[in-house]
Amino acid sequence: MRIVSLNCNGLRSAAKKGFFDWLAKSGADHVCLQETKAQPEDLADALFHPAGWHLHFHSAQKKGYAGVAIYSRRQPDLWVDNLGAPEFDGEGRYLEAQFGPLSVISLYLPSGSAGPERQASKDRFLEFFPEHLAKLRASGREVVICGDWNIAHTKLDLKNWRSNQKNSGFLPHERAWKDKLYGEWGWVDAYRSLHPTEEAEAYTWWSNRGNAWANNVGWRIDYQVISPSLKARLLSASVYKAERFSDHAPLIVDYAD
Repeated sequence: MRIVSLNCNGLRSAAKKGFFDWLAKSGADHVCLQETKAQPEDLADALFHPAGWHLHFHSAQKKGYAGVAIYSRRQPDLWVDNLGAPEFDGEGRYLEAQFGPLSVISLYLPSGSAGPERQASKDRFLEFFPEHLAKLRASGREVVICGDWNIAHTKLDLKNWRSNQKNSGFLPHERAWKDKLYGEWGWVDAYRSLHPTEEAEAYTWWSNRGNAWANNVGWRIDYQVISPSLKARLLSASVYKAERFSDHAPLIVDYAD
C-alpha cells in the first residue's frame, strides 16, 4: 500500500505543473492533498476527476484558501470531514476516508507565520486536536494521518534551526506538542522511524524566497503520523523531488499489505 501526502499550494496550480500526469504513474493507492485552494465548482473539469480514482474535497468557506482532499483507488466506506469545531471545519482542515479497519486522513494544521492572530488559531488547534487523536486511538482503527503539520519537530527537520527558534513552526511549545504526539500520546512518525538520523533528504518544504530550493534550505513539516500497529508494516519512505508541483514535495510511504 502506497500513501502520498502533498501540500499542493493550489490544486489548479499543481495541475498546470504536471501533478495529474505524475499521479497516473505514481503507483499510489491513496493521495492526501492539503491547501487545495478551490471550491468544488472550480474543480469540475475532468482533469480533476481522473478515471480509476475515488475522491472527496473538503473546501474552506473562504474562496482560494486552505482545503483538503483525498484521491483513493478504493471506494471508502465512509468520508468524515467534520471535527465538530466550526473554526477549523470552516477552513477545510480535515478529511478522513475509512476503509474497513483503516482510516486515511488528510490534515492541514493552521500556520502561524502570518502573524499573532493566525498563531493564536494554530495554538487553539493544538489545544483542541489531542482529544480527537485520543478518540482515533481508542477506536482501535489503524490510522494514517497525512498532512502539512506546519511544525518541524527537531533540529534534524530544518536547515536553519538555530535562527528559527523564535519563529512559528519551530517554537518551543510547538515542538513540545510534537514530543507528546510521539511520546505520551503514542503516535509514530513514519518517515523518522525508517530514517532516524537523516536531515537534508527529509525536507518537504522550501521557501520561495532567495534560493532555498536550489540550496536545499528546507523544512520537514509534512508527515505521515501513524498508529503504532502500522509501524511493523513500514517498508520505505521518501520525498519526491524530481518534479516540482508546489513549494512542498510529495512524501511517499509504502506499507506492507
